Amino acid sequence: MLKSGRLCAALLLILPVVPAAQADQRPPAVHQVGDHWTAWNPPTSHPEGSQVHEVEAGDTLWDLAEQYHGDPYLWPQIWERNQYIEDSHWIYPGDPIVIDIAAMPVEEVAEMGEDGAGAGGDAAGEDQIAGDDRFHLDRSVSPPQALGSEYDIHCSGFIGAVDLAFERQIIGSEYENLAPRLSSHRAAVRGRWGTVDTVKLVLSTGDIVYLDGGAAAGLSPGSVYAVVTPKERVDHPLTGQQLGRFYKYAGRVRVLSVQEETAIAEIVHGCDPIMVGAALQPFEPEPIPLARRSRMRGFNDPVAHDLEVAPMIVRSLGNLVSLGQDHVVFIDRGSADDVVPGDIFTIYRLNAPGLPPVVIGEIGILSVQEKSATAKILRSRHSIHVGDRLDLEAH
Repeated sequence: MLKSGRLCAALLLILPVVPAAQADQRPPAVHQVGDHWTAWNPPTSHPEGSQVHEVEAGDTLWDLAEQYHGDPYLWPQIWERNQYIEDSHWIYPGDPIVIDIAAMPVEEVAEMGEDGAGAGGDAAGEDQIAGDDRFHLDRSVSPPQALGSEYDIHCSGFIGAVDLAFERQIIGSEYENLAPRLSSHRAAVRGRWGTVDTVKLVLSTGDIVYLDGGAAAGLSPGSVYAVVTPKERVDHPLTGQQLGRFYKYAGRVRVLSVQEETAIAEIVHGCDPIMVGAALQPFEPEPIPLARRSRMRGFNDPVAHDLEVAPMIVRSLGNLVSLGQDHVVFIDRGSADDVVPGDIFTIYRLNAPGLPPVVIGEIGILSVQEKSATAKILRSRHSIHVGDRLDLEAH
């Protein structure tokens, strides 16, 4: 059974069946268009040369993105191309879906600068949303907007297993043999602060590094790896239970040439200082999630169910205490809990006993791991803290 956050399958019934997790959501009213029934008003013509898919029973935007583009996370881009669909949960057999989209090639994402330009744009600011009416949008007429930027995803990090293993590592840099040799017995300079064996300790974009794998390990020129720095263990703020370890993205390297056991690479993107010994994992570019923004949940309209067991913000990027709009955070739910990029959650603060929770703001999900997810704060009424609760908004 589908949980809230997944795209509902289109069914051949006149009125689609609502999943149990969405039983409180009224499905759109349907009407007949041509030879089929739909809740929307699909166009009768399409841009010349565009590829059009006629919805069949069981189709979802998620599945169509995987079928045609090899990546289900591109479903928001298909939704954007078909703005007559007012709710991504409901697509109807017979409706035409334009499925050709401008997906960004891997090599273009790898070459992007730290500002993430060209990766779907920066997150829409409040002035772009609707000025003074920013909390009173109608999702049915609001166009899909990027929830963040390439930088938010690929320069943040993720929560993974405490003992996560990495197959590749930076084992040296071009600077390590450039220091002068002042002793015939040592290949290093002994200074005030100890032994120095490199003229540049902190590496950045453009520097040449050496990797501990070559042709024998399957490396090839052009391969791109994310540089990962293991950080502190993450414990659940409420239960104290160990959630894993935080791994910070420090940048990316691209393999230039390979030898049998080693490879030469260039740092092509720097988020944080990179040092010899840093771990590497294959870089997997992710599209920037899109969503139609609507009014934030009413300040005097608290959720009906218990927030004690609701999803929670468990860490912030940079371990900040006081958070607000545009900060990146991490939550304790992931793909195992049916969270997908593009989901939007209302942020709540638990109140004094007997009083309703307070609406604090909103977050949008950018990237998902199995048991956690990376999100960006889209709106904040008050200071947001680790430990604040979350409630999924209807799409």
